[in-house]
Amino acid sequence: MDQKYMAGAAADGEGAGRRRFLAIATGAATAAGLGAVSGCANGGSDGGSNGGSGAGPGSTSESAAPGGKPPAGGAHGFDVKAENARPGHADWPVTKAGPARAIEGFADRVSVLPGESFGLHVSTTAPRFTVSAYRMGWYGGARARLVWRSEALPGARQPEHSVDAGTRMVRTRWTRSATVGTKDWPEGCYLLRLDAQGGEGQRFVPLTVRSASTAGRTVVVNAVATWQAYNRWGGYGSYDGPSGGFASRSLAVSFDRPYDYDDGAGLFLVYEAPLVALAERLGIPLAYTTTTDVAREKRLLEGATAVLSLGHDEYWSPEQREHFKAARDAGTNIAILGANCCFRRIRLEPSDLGPDRTLVCYKSSYEQDPGFKRGHPATVDFRSAPGADPESSLLGVIYDGYPVDAPYVVTNAGHWLFEGTGAKAGDRFEHLVGVEYDKVNTGFPTPRPIEILAHSPVVCEGRPSHQDTAYYTVPSGAGVFATGTMRWVEALDATGDGRSGRNHGLDARSGALTTRVTENLLRVFAAGPAGRTHPAQDNVNAVYGSS
Repeated sequence: MDQKYMAGAAADGEGAGRRRFLAIATGAATAAGLGAVSGCANGGSDGGSNGGSGAGPGSTSESAAPGGKPPAGGAHGFDVKAENARPGHADWPVTKAGPARAIEGFADRVSVLPGESFGLHVSTTAPRFTVSAYRMGWYGGARARLVWRSEALPGARQPEHSVDAGTRMVRTRWTRSATVGTKDWPEGCYLLRLDAQGGEGQRFVPLTVRSASTAGRTVVVNAVATWQAYNRWGGYGSYDGPSGGFASRSLAVSFDRPYDYDDGAGLFLVYEAPLVALAERLGIPLAYTTTTDVAREKRLLEGATAVLSLGHDEYWSPEQREHFKAARDAGTNIAILGANCCFRRIRLEPSDLGPDRTLVCYKSSYEQDPGFKRGHPATVDFRSAPGADPESSLLGVIYDGYPVDAPYVVTNAGHWLFEGTGAKAGDRFEHLVGVEYDKVNTGFPTPRPIEILAHSPVVCEGRPSHQDTAYYTVPSGAGVFATGTMRWVEALDATGDGRSGRNHGLDARSGALTTRVTENLLRVFAAGPAGRTHPAQDNVNAVYGSS
């Protein structure tokens, strides 16, 4: 077998370092003192929708949203400008997390259409709790608006979880604590904040109020599959179990459990919220959905002007990938605003609570997968056999390794995406390349013409390489842009001189660059097929010296 197709599979067996990847990538305090991680040597990495709105126990009232009714839809449906002109509520963050199990919960649907209901499954040590639904956006810098708040609801400690013997999947069988209706909730990305009575604790539950149609709009796709793969609530995730080793990882993970990271918000706050705030500030027509919705609904992206994959969107089903590809080939622009995108092939299966609530990813153990034995695609890395299909054919770039922390080097300063940045060829932006990175590698399937905008030297565990930001266009007119670094969305919030260490040391200069480039990108992509007005000018030979 060609060695390049072995890269991902080889890395699966070296997953010891990958188990702490999330802490390293987000700069969490738990990253301190973890020692070396692995991944660069092989260029690999390791280490719902059930309908109905009937009331149930603890049903909440569908009270009017603070500030009145939602704004009327604009020419493209939901009016983002009008929504963000409304007063925000800056008190949305969790400030009193409390003890580990003071309060936590999950929604029994990953997304709902406006007006649909969902169930909340909450476990708390407090006798009562409230739920506050915050729609995340710009709101003059407040970043959220309180759309709805429940009355005080009875609290109870739910039963302990169990672990499936075969797949090591953490299971909860918690009863429904409340049924929440979304009447008058605008489309968008939501964090529901659970507040235990008496200030004993707070936690988030993420939810997407999705758009029924994406036609004429730029689509924000919440990467819920990747959030769940990295979730270690109950001691197990897709990278390791309590022993800390790759062999103890879950072969399947369930959405029927809380998120353990970022006070229950999953990966939303680091990898997605800054982009959502920027896009809503611009006021371009937006639609909202999740990776599971894109996978399930073949026609969901029809007519969309652009679709956005956010900061860390690693786990894709074949259906999601096919629907992205079909959208591109119909003229929809695609923006990959992270790195290590579309790397793992997954399968979605039902749980006790509904469809698409179990994420199956056996990785290098795919031959043990009952679904594979029944004829489903192997849940290995897309670039790996059997059925190797490297992600570069869609993205233009391909994942090359981790961990790195390197300057971002502008090489094609005259490109339209750098307009207004003041950037010059050779300008360096410290710490902007990391913790994972992608590059153009024509040893893999690579769409042409493709244009490299930044070409940043990196050394990853002693192996010299480069990170690339790239843009290509296709005959349909669609443009596809990939940042090639996982810190792009995080950098949108970077301020100051970086000396505090916040946001991995990214400074205001990096924040200004990424913000302006992203603004240029979103405006052009929202106007229609970018390749018709901004065709890519292939420069791979000039950058790499060969094709």
